[in-house]
Amino acid sequence: MDKIRPFFWFEDQAEEAATLYTSIFPNSKITHVSRYGDAGPGPAGKAMVVMFELDGREFMALNFFSQDDAGAPGPAFYITTKDQAETDRLWDRLSEGGEPGQCGWLKDRFGVNWNVVPERFGEMMNDEDDEKTGRVFKAMLEMKKLDIAELERAYAGKT
Repeated sequence: MDKIRPFFWFEDQAEEAATLYTSIFPNSKITHVSRYGDAGPGPAGKAMVVMFELDGREFMALNFFSQDDAGAPGPAFYITTKDQAETDRLWDRLSEGGEPGQCGWLKDRFGVNWNVVPERFGEMMNDEDDEKTGRVFKAMLEMKKLDIAELERAYAGKT
């Protein structure tokens, strides 16, 4: 898994775009699709995150489902961190002079969007128990920088 992956935002066409892109380039495939559950903000069953490879390079796409007219912010970068210390270090450095956002997102001082996400979040979200993943997703929606301990509490149903 690449530590830093290009990330594409879509209003609601992430899966369609990934399907097109993977059909164009050799050595390409969709590797995983996670779907919105009842917690939203997208329609239940609609693709939330689509992970795919283009000529062997990892990419991600997200259906944004904006609640206003701003639309999706365009290309960004997704960073996978190994623990809270790395999450804190990268979040703090990248957000200096920039603008923290929700759900692990931030805009750096140059206007580039970054999503700083601990590996553990992905592990919890890949659980087949919809109640657990729903609690984790809901907790994540309330955060700016992601807090692994708080996500773990939500996963365990202790919030």
